[in-house]
Amino acid sequence: MIDDFAKDHLHGRLRRDREALVWKLDGLSEYDARRPLTVSGSNLLGLVKHVAGVEARYFGEVFDRPSPEPLPRWQDHDGSDLWATEDETREQIIESCRRTWEHSDATIDELPLDAPGHVPWWPEPHTGTNLFAVLVHVLGETNRHAGHADILREGVDGRTGMRPEHETRIDGKARDAYYAKVEQAARSAASSTARRAVPRDVMFERRGGGRAG
Repeated sequence: MIDDFAKDHLHGRLRRDREALVWKLDGLSEYDARRPLTVSGSNLLGLVKHVAGVEARYFGEVFDRPSPEPLPRWQDHDGSDLWATEDETREQIIESCRRTWEHSDATIDELPLDAPGHVPWWPEPHTGTNLFAVLVHVLGETNRHAGHADILREGVDGRTGMRPEHETRIDGKARDAYYAKVEQAARSAASSTARRAVPRDVMFERRGGGRAG
């Protein structure tokens, strides 16, 4: 019973976070969906593509159930899964992503949580694992990148929310007031820290209490 509950719970969270990640592309122009939004080149469509590739490998190769989606050998990884070329359409990437989900779901549904797997890209001697450990690992990876997508999307147009039903209309005045409050608290904390860092004898002299010569 506990195994069934654990599998259903983890699988449900994975499904939720997958959809949240893809939703972050909603309403974006082709440029905004693809353009680098950090100095390291992080971009929204690339995150979707990358997470799909992670799933394809972990719920495919690891359990000897290769994904039907074309993937380069893991030994040849070159970072190309982190961005979309001009020849790759958004629709193609999302469709490939959903086909990967179907394959992953079949692996999760058909195997018990203690089903053994092998991760050749993990360092020895930790290449042996099971479905439970892989589910937790992939859920963590998906959740982490969904969080990245939250921040990236907010930086593009201010839209926030975990899922469509949790998105609220942007109140510019309320948002600006909240930002100002947090900014003021940060400046006050920094100022207090700087004052505490001044040596007592220097502070004494600044207040006009210098020693007699």
